[in-house]
Amino acid sequence: MIQIKNLSKRYGSKEAVRGISFCVSKGEIVGFLGPNGAGKSTTMNMLTGYLSATGGSASIAGFDVLDDAYEARRHVGYLPEQPPLYFDMTVNEYLNFVYELRRATQKKEEHISDICARVGLSDVRARLIKNLSKGYRQRVGIAQALIGDPDVLILDEPTVGLDPNQIVEIRNLIKSLGEDHTVILSTHIIPEVVAVCTRIVVINEGKIVADGKTEEIMQDLGGENRYEAEIDGDEDVAIACLAGIAGVLDVSKPGKKYIITAKEGLDIRKDVFLAAAEQNLPLLSFAKAESSLESIFARLTNKGGEN
Repeated sequence: MIQIKNLSKRYGSKEAVRGISFCVSKGEIVGFLGPNGAGKSTTMNMLTGYLSATGGSASIAGFDVLDDAYEARRHVGYLPEQPPLYFDMTVNEYLNFVYELRRATQKKEEHISDICARVGLSDVRARLIKNLSKGYRQRVGIAQALIGDPDVLILDEPTVGLDPNQIVEIRNLIKSLGEDHTVILSTHIIPEVVAVCTRIVVINEGKIVADGKTEEIMQDLGGENRYEAEIDGDEDVAIACLAGIAGVLDVSKPGKKYIITAKEGLDIRKDVFLAAAEQNLPLLSFAKAESSLESIFARLTNKGGEN
């Protein structure tokens, strides 16, 4: 459905996107993840035809975004980070305007009503957009992207600036949209990807540094052998006790639990139990610590920055 080959974008001497390639199949919800300035929005803007590429190619539903720009745009709905809203229009006026602008062919009233019902706007269609909350404005932005029933939805930071309740609502909406559309969700918010996407593509400094299912990336790159232990007793004694175990590389206590990092592949559970007992330190809990997606993301982007 989406195919990107060696896509690049240069601004003067700065190469914002550096020859990236990846594909998105029909029905996928893909998180396009990266820190601020990584090249996410530039890539999205090239995909939607807002920017021309310096090199490479991109296609939507088989149509090149440059050579067949009109046909490609007919198959994509786009929500920029700043939704393109007209605040002095009502929701209904705005969606009718977008319908005409996109030259949609569906029955207008039925089509707009269906979209409003799906995104939760039915009760506010007569209200001015400027009088809506940020969450409802985001819904209007998503609604305009759905006009014409495009095959592909590209959503750039769809929950930025929302409160926690609004974030949950928009995430659930995006998941439901994935049932009928191919979705690229561009974000730097990691929980967004975990909650919505089954696959992630990580970009850093204009280059792809990872591409795969979230669970696979965590499994493949979470190679640290880390444990969490809750120990009752003097902290200095406990740290010295744990640090003295053969194969332990680091011991810290960022919170209530001690974090123990050991050599990869080394099982230190029995050694920790015996060492704690020898020092009369009650071991209240002990378990292997899973690498967080945040730590994996940091490692990936640091790796990308070294290239």
